[in-house]
Amino acid sequence: MAIYYNSVGIGDVLLIPLKQGNRETTDFRKYGDVIEIYDTESEQINGYNIFNSSTYLELTNGKHELTEELQAEINQIFVKNEAPNLLDVDLSPKFVVGYVKSKAKHENADKLSVCQVDLGDETVQIVCGAPNVDAGQHVVVAKVGAIMPSGLEIKAAKLRDVDSFGMICSQKELGLPNAPEERGIYVLTGDVEAGQPFNF
Repeated sequence: MAIYYNSVGIGDVLLIPLKQGNRETTDFRKYGDVIEIYDTESEQINGYNIFNSSTYLELTNGKHELTEELQAEINQIFVKNEAPNLLDVDLSPKFVVGYVKSKAKHENADKLSVCQVDLGDETVQIVCGAPNVDAGQHVVVAKVGAIMPSGLEIKAAKLRDVDSFGMICSQKELGLPNAPEERGIYVLTGDVEAGQPFNF
């Protein structure tokens, strides 16, 4: 999971996005330098902003991967500012290499395929609309809970009455440089195996 710090563009604030929120039902609670952003209807916490971040952490400008060590440091900041909740994020990789074990035609949609995808520790079903998906491919999978570069959160869903748990990604969806414009998933080549993290 990525967190963001940009002292030039934003100021001395660390941004910790957790979930996509609805602007109309979003509010915040302030605990010293910690701002807890939450949904007023569900009480779901959508993220945190930590003001005066440089007094607590040494961070360079840009995107940072949240590690167990960094999460522990952030929780110390929460305790110092008497924030009632601690940051408890599943830090397992959300973008991983998947192996398409099988592909079947979707019963209710001509342009959709139902794929069984090996993620190393589990096999999940993913409904995919890419024309080039096929059994035997290594692909990039955004697991449930992943936040795409566009800000889209990947959730378990039903697509035309078929369960889907994740998304098989294209280069464009991953925000990779020089991504092709034509539709199609990113088929990996070389020495890759199901379950290994995909870093981009």
